[in-house]
Amino acid sequence: MNILILGSGGRESAFAWKIAQSDLCSQLFIAPGNGGTGAFGKNVNLNPNNFEAVKALVLKENIEMVVVGPEEPLVNGIHDFFLADAALAQIHVIGPKKEGAILEGSKDFSKQFMVRHGIPAPVSQSFTTETLQQGLDYLNSHILPIVLKADGLAAGKGVVICETVAEAQEELKLMLGGKFGNAGSLVVIEEYLTGIELSVFVLTDGQNYLILPEAKDYKKIGQGDSGLNTGGMGSVSPVPFADEKFLNEVEHSIIIPTIEGLKKDGIDYTGFIFFGLFKVGDNPLIIEYNCRMGDPETESVIPRIENDLVELFQAVADKKLMDYQLNVSEKTAATVMIVAGGYPGDYEKGKAITGIDNIRKSTAFHAGTSLEGGVVKTNGGRVIAITSLQDTQFEALQSATADAARIYFDGKYFREDIGFDLI
Repeated sequence: MNILILGSGGRESAFAWKIAQSDLCSQLFIAPGNGGTGAFGKNVNLNPNNFEAVKALVLKENIEMVVVGPEEPLVNGIHDFFLADAALAQIHVIGPKKEGAILEGSKDFSKQFMVRHGIPAPVSQSFTTETLQQGLDYLNSHILPIVLKADGLAAGKGVVICETVAEAQEELKLMLGGKFGNAGSLVVIEEYLTGIELSVFVLTDGQNYLILPEAKDYKKIGQGDSGLNTGGMGSVSPVPFADEKFLNEVEHSIIIPTIEGLKKDGIDYTGFIFFGLFKVGDNPLIIEYNCRMGDPETESVIPRIENDLVELFQAVADKKLMDYQLNVSEKTAATVMIVAGGYPGDYEKGKAITGIDNIRKSTAFHAGTSLEGGVVKTNGGRVIAITSLQDTQFEALQSATADAARIYFDGKYFREDIGFDLI
């Protein structure tokens, strides 16, 4: 079948790499793709949020399956758009409809969902401009530090951790005053958790689910988890501290109540669910849902899945996951993200990249790159994810880090300590 991947990041590169290996895939298209995805299929320069342009491409190229990488098209209702169009309704879309994507699209909705279905999560309250004074009073009596989250999508920048009451109150005013646009018209104030973060991923057909390999990602820009938050500087899968007992607790206290809660609420959810978790003591708490796979976690998770990914997606589309057996490699995957100088602040684009062909024990998943006149150049903050799949965690971390050092462009930076806290 002909398949279309929507998106342009490292996550979509990993999907393209894996889907291109399937005998079920006749032709692969990536829209818009990046400087590396052309090695796996044909890049098409269009905006995934331009649904009419997506429709035109799908009909022109006889595409039978659309895999939606980023959250924005899902929150904007691309699955619903396909179902509502007679020419598109029979095409399989891997990703939830708008009613399900709201789990990520609205943090307030997801918090209410967690409470309604008894899913363990940090205590929170939500406030708008009309209830600003109540919010300020709430902050004045709250234990510090405290977390403020813009309700809607804010390109990964809508979460702020405040250490003082004054800082938190000022931040609440800024957020409700338009700092994040419409995404901050409602703000969720949440208790700060002390523990270890990890990400768990589920693929569901609306009735049944498969738990994919878990991963731990590293958000801070600096060595030793210091400095500003980023979209992710690297990831590791599996996660050593997430043993069988803990993951069993995650399944029974968080995953099953989520799947059953969606059914009870009448939400037909088809696609990925990303569970952003904290391990507090021996107990898992959920801090967020995402309606898609994470990035850079995907770059560590996908290489560990031994199944044909198209076959897996077909089982989702046919609602036959109950008959499907997931095979996961025992090896460890480690991903090191190479970023542009200045990231996550202002950074320059258009820097020529060399050394990609020099990597020895890893795969390069392009993220923020472009191909101009046969030259790969930087085109984003997070530029290339280097993933190594090895027998041991140490080998994977060492190989990915060493191979990241073999790539060069002006201003290049990467963390040399990804995953070593787990050894």
